[in-house]
Amino acid sequence: MKILVVNAGSSTHKLSLYSIEDDEPIEPQWNGSLDWGREDEAPVLVARNFRGAEYRQSLPSRDIDAGLKLLVETLWKSSVQVLNGPEDVDRIGHRVVHGGSRFESPTVIDATVKEAIRKLIPLAPLHNPANLRGIELMGEIFPSLIQVAVFDTAFHVTMPEIIKTYPVPLDWKNSFEVQRYGFHGISHHYCAERAAKVMKRDLSTLKIINCHLGNGCSLCGILNGKSYDTTMGLTPLEGLMMGTRCGSIDPGILLYFMREKGWTVEKLDHSLNFDSGLKGIAGMSDMRELMAKKSETTAQLAIDMFVHRLQTAIGALAISLGGVDVLSFTAGIGENSSEIRSRVCEKLGLFGLSIDEEKNRLCVPDAIITGPSSRVEVLVLHTEEEWMIAQDTFRQ
Repeated sequence: MKILVVNAGSSTHKLSLYSIEDDEPIEPQWNGSLDWGREDEAPVLVARNFRGAEYRQSLPSRDIDAGLKLLVETLWKSSVQVLNGPEDVDRIGHRVVHGGSRFESPTVIDATVKEAIRKLIPLAPLHNPANLRGIELMGEIFPSLIQVAVFDTAFHVTMPEIIKTYPVPLDWKNSFEVQRYGFHGISHHYCAERAAKVMKRDLSTLKIINCHLGNGCSLCGILNGKSYDTTMGLTPLEGLMMGTRCGSIDPGILLYFMREKGWTVEKLDHSLNFDSGLKGIAGMSDMRELMAKKSETTAQLAIDMFVHRLQTAIGALAISLGGVDVLSFTAGIGENSSEIRSRVCEKLGLFGLSIDEEKNRLCVPDAIITGPSSRVEVLVLHTEEEWMIAQDTFRQ
């Protein structure tokens, strides 16, 4: 079955085509991307196929719909062609960031589902509109195909009420759906299953803390194969310090700026989501750039803060789970920065955890970097969110 996976984000669109045969991760036959993030540059369409061929095209405008149509058409109309035409696609799977409390599993998309995604836009204003437009556009290009929504929040529906519920008036939850939802669920779910396979252990017996560390960062405490606790909350803004997002801060800071400085909701929203985190401290959001400039005071401060907040969050999740058997690192920083992994693990010896520094430095995911005396297995995993979406779409 040919599954087209669509990850339509607020500034980047990524698509992949998989040919599903079994449940082992494979490379896509084709993948493509569009980056709308730089307003001073024309968007560039990039597509590659499994043979190693690459196709690039600068787009004449910033028309997202037109750009996505051109990207999809490279599947059958370009030097990276892998299909004869649109009729060769069997199903389409979409990453949808926020599914609220309603969607607990991958769901075949119909008009009711689209309207529910639309109603959740206030909880994910940066993501759900783009996700929804991707669904609508694919419906125009492939009008007869089944489309499936795979929700980033769905993996976390198993969290207990004591973790889902915020210590605010209970009516906020009952009337306004204010609760912890969690995100990166597709990645956390995949990594939990992959960790068990790599270690040849039964997933249902493990207490796992998975660290998804990219521009967006979150931890998930996984108990018996299910999400038990996580760091993100009502929105993807809560929790760890991230590339441009602040993570958890005193909510009184927001009241102070609104009351004393007259800041608007829009200004606060932009500051917390786009000008905070690593960027807010050091002026840059890319960990690779920070590492290259760590001799500078602000760069070192940003790195130290990132590590400290990550260490304390891991400790909190270990307590929440009642122990930890596996600590896994994934996503851009988690997979590629041996220094961050090493520094994070420095203070985790109280949990009986240590890493082999040589294995850590030389590892290629998927890898075990556990030290010889460690009571906790430490893994570096390459997350395969698109593959997980393809699998979930195949099963519907």
